[in-house]
Amino acid sequence: MKFRQVDGPKMFEDFVASYDWLKARPESTGKMGAVGFCFGGGVVNHLAWLKTDMSAGVPFYGAVPSPADIAKIKAAMQIHHGEADTRMAASWPDYDKALTAAGVPHEGFIYAGAQHGFHNDTTPRYDEKAAKQAWERTIGWFNKYLR
Repeated sequence: MKFRQVDGPKMFEDFVASYDWLKARPESTGKMGAVGFCFGGGVVNHLAWLKTDMSAGVPFYGAVPSPADIAKIKAAMQIHHGEADTRMAASWPDYDKALTAAGVPHEGFIYAGAQHGFHNDTTPRYDEKAAKQAWERTIGWFNKYLR
């Protein structure tokens, strides 16, 4: 099955059900975080406003929620974009302002010369320096907000 043929609303219901299942596990501390890349980055942004008990989110070059939905976010957010991904990188200033207005702890990074998908080491867009720096920041973010 091709990605375009997937039932989008059903797929997102599955993401939400997975979130709820993981949170209910006896091993769970109750603090929930999510990281995603490209489409998955958009999922993280969507979960962040839908699941107001989420503690931290790290979307990599994901679609930004609407201003009304950004206002619902409570999770600490760390956003990553590649500079050459001009469409996504251009979304950062408005997202930053909306997160600030909502009182959400957040930070964002735009990696010089990096493209959309810079963290994917199976494509020519992979940028090792940016990917390593972004991943170190991601782990630090999760350590700060999920431990």
